[in-house]
Amino acid sequence: MSVPVAGSGWREGGVVAAGAEALMDARPSDQIGEEQAALRRVAVLVARGAPPEEIFTAVTAEVRRLMDADMTDMARYDPDATMSTVARWVATGEDLGADVRTPIGGRNLSTMVFQTGRPARMDDYSGASGPVVEVVHELGVRSGVAAPISVEGRLWGVMRVSSMSGERLPADAEARLAGFTELVGTAIANAQARVELRGYADEQAALRRVATVVAGGAAPEEVFAAVAAEAGRLLGADLTAIGRFDPDEVMTVLGAWSSTGAAMPLTVGTQATLGGDNMSTVIYKTSRPARIDNYRHATGEAAEVGRNWGFRAAVGAPIRVEGRLWGLLSVVSTREELLPTDAETRLVGFTELVGTAIANAQARVELRGYADEQAALRRVATLVARAAPPEEVFAAVTAEIGRVLSVDFAGMSRYDTDETATAVGMWTRTGTPWPMTIGEELNLGGQNVTTLVYQTGQPARVDDYKDSSGEFAEAGRTWGFRAAAGVPIRVGGRLWGVVTVASAGRASLPADTEKRLAAFTELVGTAIANAEAQAALASSRVRLVAAADEARRRIERDLHDGAQQRLVTLTLRLREAQAAAPPEAAGLVRQLDRVAAGLEAALEELREIARGIHPAVLAEGGLRPALAMLARRCPVPVNLDVRVARRLPGPVEIAAYYVVSEALTNTAKHAGATAATVEVTADGGVLRVCVRDDGRGGADFGHGSGLVGLRDRVEALGGRLNLDNAPGAGTAVEVRIPLGVGFAGGC
Repeated sequence: MSVPVAGSGWREGGVVAAGAEALMDARPSDQIGEEQAALRRVAVLVARGAPPEEIFTAVTAEVRRLMDADMTDMARYDPDATMSTVARWVATGEDLGADVRTPIGGRNLSTMVFQTGRPARMDDYSGASGPVVEVVHELGVRSGVAAPISVEGRLWGVMRVSSMSGERLPADAEARLAGFTELVGTAIANAQARVELRGYADEQAALRRVATVVAGGAAPEEVFAAVAAEAGRLLGADLTAIGRFDPDEVMTVLGAWSSTGAAMPLTVGTQATLGGDNMSTVIYKTSRPARIDNYRHATGEAAEVGRNWGFRAAVGAPIRVEGRLWGLLSVVSTREELLPTDAETRLVGFTELVGTAIANAQARVELRGYADEQAALRRVATLVARAAPPEEVFAAVTAEIGRVLSVDFAGMSRYDTDETATAVGMWTRTGTPWPMTIGEELNLGGQNVTTLVYQTGQPARVDDYKDSSGEFAEAGRTWGFRAAAGVPIRVGGRLWGVVTVASAGRASLPADTEKRLAAFTELVGTAIANAEAQAALASSRVRLVAAADEARRRIERDLHDGAQQRLVTLTLRLREAQAAAPPEAAGLVRQLDRVAAGLEAALEELREIARGIHPAVLAEGGLRPALAMLARRCPVPVNLDVRVARRLPGPVEIAAYYVVSEALTNTAKHAGATAATVEVTADGGVLRVCVRDDGRGGADFGHGSGLVGLRDRVEALGGRLNLDNAPGAGTAVEVRIPLGVGFAGGC
């Protein structure tokens, strides 16, 4: 009859171990039968995958009965040179407990098996020594036999049979234990295989869950939380954390998990300076996984934080993003048990997913940043295209730059000819006022971004404002600048000014800051060039209008002082000649009268022409009497309302006069109106002139040149002319002219 035992590959009803077979044959058949029955009972438990604890208990009970021993027990050797009792059976039935941990050492059965990996026997325990002997003596053990338990060729533990009487244990006790220890080893190997398989399945499921989160485009913080939780549960850790390595050798916690769900000691945002001998620093320096099995010996700020929160052991793996070391994933134990030996390897799958998530998030941020930048550029380009005033463009550009580049400050300055620069645009992230105001001038000089751009005509940056100098540097330090960058603004090939950005929190600005600023400065340069061209055009139009008005004045003056005076003189002389003619020259008198009347008519026509060229009453009395004269001469009744308290600039008065004159002429000739209203007000630095009638309407700029000429004159002065002419609803001409432009024109 054969006995099923475990070996290199036992099977139910298998082969008896060769080493024990000869001894079995020398024993009584009933003893062999009992032993085979006991082995079969254990083998059945092993075959049906019973938990190791059940098998341990069954084996110790079977062995005690077979060998009629006082006590049998089984212990596992642990990595920290201790052993843990996993099962114990005594003849009295007394439960002496399991999970007793005892240091290995001295001269005793457990230590001998641990050191040699072979069976051992002590027939007299009086000479035994070591920590375990205290327990042995307390139990009254006097002799014993022990056999090693091996799992897949590796020493796993020991099985002991003890006697508390003076009798020696059978000579074949070691051999008889072999069959049971082989079954125990097989049971443990099977259980480990099941655990590993289940662990592998759990690991794959955890990785799939994280991969699903990553594939869904979740925010990095959501991925960090998921990874920390999955890795912690999978490896049986107490705490898990994800940290990012920052440029200034600081580790920042970005994700954390605890097995109890209690508040985390390392909350998100916690920072620790790298340095010393601790897991974070080792990974930072080596870019390789690291393990600390005893945190009592770790050093550095990160180690101190860990010890304060009860860290006993930790394992970490680096997180890489596109080949660059980004941070670490760590699992922590606050208990005596060490973390699994394969923890580093199993963490790698999670760190790869974290790296992918971060890379994806960075790509999304970069894409979103590019889209935001293009949208900002389009908004500025729209302002430039519609010829917005420079100050509006400057304010928009600094605000767009500040938001797109995520800086704390953005500003724009114009270089002046006296080695100074004037602030023309400013923006702050918080909306708080700058240390400078728009229009304020500061002297160039020293070591600062504004001066460096002025001196070189090239982009410049200062990564540490503590070492900067000059008035602009002092203003920057007042506002907390840590780093700044600037790009020149060029207009028509000449250096016009500078756009600057600054950070109060970061030690340096991104490497592409200057490149991204360049696109905005090109638009600023275009806006300034357009504004200068428009200003030059407006100035030239003002000069042309002023020159035309001066020419009109000169013609009117020449007509008044020259031709009109001569005609008046000739008329007077004709009347004198007519009065001096004798009575008999009646025919001559009539001729002279006709000539004098013709001269008077010609004189009146000349006066009308002179008034059309430049009304003398406007120059002498101002806008109110000149418009009153137009109202009196208009065939259509006019309601005149002039609310102007003082004389206005000459070009403005002339423009207003011609607007009213042309509008009333159109009303009389084309509108079929029965009444007209003229309103003139000067308020807030703007002259408003409005002429309305109740005629047929329908007037537009496409018929005749009168309205077009008026619009050109008004716009030359920086004003606007609006026409409201719905058919059947009358016509309204409204003009608004800034009064300051007239003064700028030299009047």
